[in-house]
Amino acid sequence: MEHYVLLKIVHSATSVLLFLGLLAHIFMLWKARRRGDAAVLARKLRNTRRISSPALGLVALSLPATGWWLVHLAGWSLGQLWLLISASLLLPLLVCWLLLDGRLRAWIAAGEQVSANTPRLAMTYACLMLAILLAIFALMGAKPA
Repeated sequence: MEHYVLLKIVHSATSVLLFLGLLAHIFMLWKARRRGDAAVLARKLRNTRRISSPALGLVALSLPATGWWLVHLAGWSLGQLWLLISASLLLPLLVCWLLLDGRLRAWIAAGEQVSANTPRLAMTYACLMLAILLAIFALMGAKPA
């Protein structure tokens, strides 16, 4: 039983870490874009793509594994509707993450000649990822006790 509690704490902590990391990235990009300093923005984008994005990706990849383990330890069926819907939302989350990474790569490569759509698309993908995460969290909160 103590394994279940420990795993539940780890799973919850990584979920919160992923959510707060995404919020921090959205805030950082919004703040840097508002200031308009291209050098600061380019440095932040480079650091985001090099360090933060892969770290948050690893955290996101650990969630299905720990979630499956939790369901297995609790003895629930993997065919429950809340579990199937939340698992199916992981694919759009991955697609949005890859699209966001591509937009950040294009933003860094363009430098000063960035098009008006690149920052807007990057923020759109990040906000869409946030909405998908909130939907997954809502489904996890609606699960049976």
